Amino acid sequence: MSGESLFAALEPLLESVSKPIQYVGGELNSQVKDWHCGGHGPDGEELTTRWALMYPDAYEVGVPNQGVMILYEVLNERPDALAERTYTVWPDMEQAMRDADVPQLTVDGHRAVREFDVLGVSFSTELGYTNMLTALDLAGIPLHAADRGDDDPIVLAGGHAAFNPEPVATFIDAAVIGDGEQAVLTITDLIREWKSQGRPGGRAELLLRLARTGGVYVPSLYEVDYLPDGRIKRVAPAADAHGVPWRVSKHTVMDLDEWPYPKQPLVPLAESVHERMSVEIFRGCTRGCRFCQAGMITRPVRERSITGIGEMVEKGLAATGFEEVGLLSLSSADHSEIADVTKGLADRYEGTQTGLSLPSTRVDAFNIDLANELTRNGRRSGLTFAPEGGSERIRKVINKMVTEEDLISTVAAAYGAGWRQVKLYFMCGLPTETDEDVLQIADLAKRVIDTGRKVSGRRDIRCTVSIGGFVPKPHTPFQWCAQLGSEETDARLGKLKEALRSDKRYGAAIGLRYHDGEPGIVEGLLSRGDRRVGKVIEAVWRDGARFDGWSEHFSYERWMRAADAALADEPVDVAWYTTRERGEAEVLPWDHLDSGLDKDWLWEDWQEALDETEVEDCRWTPCFDCGVCPQMGTEIQVGPTGKKLLPLTVV
Repeated sequence: MSGESLFAALEPLLESVSKPIQYVGGELNSQVKDWHCGGHGPDGEELTTRWALMYPDAYEVGVPNQGVMILYEVLNERPDALAERTYTVWPDMEQAMRDADVPQLTVDGHRAVREFDVLGVSFSTELGYTNMLTALDLAGIPLHAADRGDDDPIVLAGGHAAFNPEPVATFIDAAVIGDGEQAVLTITDLIREWKSQGRPGGRAELLLRLARTGGVYVPSLYEVDYLPDGRIKRVAPAADAHGVPWRVSKHTVMDLDEWPYPKQPLVPLAESVHERMSVEIFRGCTRGCRFCQAGMITRPVRERSITGIGEMVEKGLAATGFEEVGLLSLSSADHSEIADVTKGLADRYEGTQTGLSLPSTRVDAFNIDLANELTRNGRRSGLTFAPEGGSERIRKVINKMVTEEDLISTVAAAYGAGWRQVKLYFMCGLPTETDEDVLQIADLAKRVIDTGRKVSGRRDIRCTVSIGGFVPKPHTPFQWCAQLGSEETDARLGKLKEALRSDKRYGAAIGLRYHDGEPGIVEGLLSRGDRRVGKVIEAVWRDGARFDGWSEHFSYERWMRAADAALADEPVDVAWYTTRERGEAEVLPWDHLDSGLDKDWLWEDWQEALDETEVEDCRWTPCFDCGVCPQMGTEIQVGPTGKKLLPLTVV
């Protein structure tokens, strides 16, 4: 294990590929630590724990990812550990690397990924699975975990998709569910201890030790039994896996002020999807939208203090030179002190080039005072709101709790205050949805334009309607529901398009953007799949699947062809995983992974969805007994702190 740079082998390939800058590294605030930073034990044992952190997508998508950036910094702060980053290479570079026999490298030290102790892959979407296989194959790491030896890295999955890692169970050695900050440090301690003892028992012993912590899931130590009809009978620890828990728990970081990361955010060399510095102002959401996996799996709410936010903004701007600060969370305007946060930051940076943005804002949490603070420095980007459902009825089903009047009064205030453009996000294919529910999106959009024209007295008012297909996700009340087929989705969207286009009074004022139903079916297969789906992923990857999250690379026909072949001998098919409704008694592939949510509570919430019953946000009401706080030993943390953000003296 040399840890030497292979840049000399990579450099000749750069002139022949697109966007060569993405492979060069050396970004502001990136780090390359000494390969032996952890030193050696008394008997010469290697004590450094080395992490290669991968976001399985292109550099421009992966670099701004907060999760990877945080873990990169947390690990590199340890004197006995190092972390470097790697991303998926474009198909032109993949071919060039194969031709020149250059392996998958990190962008920091251009070191071979295979030489690291851990390859940590962060999945925010399941459509990155084939990209992980490309990286493993390019790295020279056996695709199947069962074929790896003591010199191969531990392949560890994390991120939201890791809450059901069963479709990639064949390819990963382990998975961590929940927050990663403390988890990676625990794993680092464990690896260091194992190394200091002379690596007893090799790879198998290390995986067993990880599994025994109760917070790392090792698929090879669990066996799955199936019923004749294809459903799962049970998932249980293997007979020889002594001390391995029946259920694996998620990790929850409770005091965000203790983890003010990233302190030194990375500044990409090439253009990336987010050109800004971001600060996570709170984690978790208890609004209870039934389709939203992110909100369900990140409970409880944990707010960063107003002073903690201010310090992170100040240090981050100084470390990066960015001119925009994004205040991140699942619903940023829900921070209990958001008015003081935005006013304090606007006061602090008035007269500078620094702009503020709230990337996600609920209709009912937005107000013009907030908007005016965000635009005090003269920047006025478009406003995006997500009613999610077109009709009042469907919004009750999904527990969105936003009325049409809420939306109209909000956009009236925005257009009246000088905004010209509003974007509305909806979903198609929600449980119990009819054509009429979706057609009401057109009525709503027209009413938005009429309102904007009336309050502003202008004709140049625009509204963009953006529609995504609904995909049921694990650990949500909709984990049991049937997904709408791709043809039905496309037909419903076609009717909406016609309804919007048919009225000439609105013509160019309403834009429509939507995804067809096919990628959603593949995402549905991967999100609720079990271990048998691994055969489909491998088959489609061998057939050339890459960058499935990119429409220009995605091929539905290739996925269906691979699924037909890979599942030919199984009692299940794509429809079984996607458009089939599950019963209450069915064992779901992720039931042995504990997100803290009580399965009975999720089922009751699913029944309440079918009854169109809404449930309040438990931040401001008595507990609804979802299970998270008592089960995880956590609690909801919201302000006010009583502190104020003092303005800096602007130079």
